[in-house]
Amino acid sequence: MIRPGSSHPTRRGATLIASLLLAGTLAACNSSSDSPSTSSTSPSGAGSASTPPTESTELTVVTHDSFALTESLTKQFTEDTGIKVTYVAPGDAGTVLNQLILAKDSPLGDVVFGIDNTFAGRAIEAGILSPYAAASLPDSAAELRADDSEMLTPIDYGDVCLNADKGWFEEHKLAIPASLDDLVKPEYKDLLVVENPASSSPGLAFLAATVGAKGDPGYLDYWGQLKDNGVKAVKGWTEAYSTEFSGSSGKGPRPLVVSYATSPAFEVPDGAKESKTEALLDTCFRQVEYAGVIAGSQNEVGARKFIDFLLSTPVQEDIPSQMYMYPVQSDATLPKEWVEFAPLSTKPINVPAAEISAKRDQWIKDWTAKVIG
Repeated sequence: MIRPGSSHPTRRGATLIASLLLAGTLAACNSSSDSPSTSSTSPSGAGSASTPPTESTELTVVTHDSFALTESLTKQFTEDTGIKVTYVAPGDAGTVLNQLILAKDSPLGDVVFGIDNTFAGRAIEAGILSPYAAASLPDSAAELRADDSEMLTPIDYGDVCLNADKGWFEEHKLAIPASLDDLVKPEYKDLLVVENPASSSPGLAFLAATVGAKGDPGYLDYWGQLKDNGVKAVKGWTEAYSTEFSGSSGKGPRPLVVSYATSPAFEVPDGAKESKTEALLDTCFRQVEYAGVIAGSQNEVGARKFIDFLLSTPVQEDIPSQMYMYPVQSDATLPKEWVEFAPLSTKPINVPAAEISAKRDQWIKDWTAKVIG
């Protein structure tokens, strides 16, 4: 299973920018015959009668390293628009944002996908985006907007939650923890792996969940208890879920991991009627992923068309099976397994976007001092 917003150390200047260019990869999966609509809508913001938007036959999409899209959809976009797409993926959403800020005066691409609601405020404040009001955004997605600036368009969403390896707990005759409070009990010592919020979007989402549940500064005391109880923090989702977690392919040593409410739908053995894992729905934070036109883009027209493409029905219906998030298009068809194995939380922990934007850096700094030392 590959999830959006995965692995993620912080980044350092020109060396990382060079690495980013070398890291570009073209997302490829199984073919599909669906043909998405790629009609462009009138932009707002950059470009005017005196300064028309830039346009070319090449489009560079900067995204996180867990971006995935059925290859035939990208080919169809090229056939429909005449625009060749190159995907560049430096790391997690946090890495992507830091790279874009570092390269603000020499943009790394034309359009970005994967900045989430924990990083949205920073992206908007940094001035790395140009506004675009996508007419194809469904009305049902209005509440998922980052703000009213039109800098970021919501594409998908999901819940970041603790996941448990049911088989491990059954084998060890230990009850699966149900709440954040359970995690600090001695019977769960050395069982949890989390992602570093300094560079990981799910890691930051889980940090925000603890702030929402425990308050500020109460969340720091909670993290101190987690540290005393053996929590392990790793760079990103890929390492946490695929290497450290016992319930997935990596068969790691830890049966509790920060992942997604959708993850159990992809841990159902062939022919089985239940998943090997379980999402703890009382520990969830709602995450939204966005796309935006990069300021200074060499192909603003193509960037807008690509955002419309991401909102098209074929792509929206491809997102669940490829990136394990819910599409913002409410009438998009979902995999049948999701109804049984991937429900969203009915009461996700919420933290206002404005509070995240104002306090995120301090939260991360204090978390690092408390947990990493």
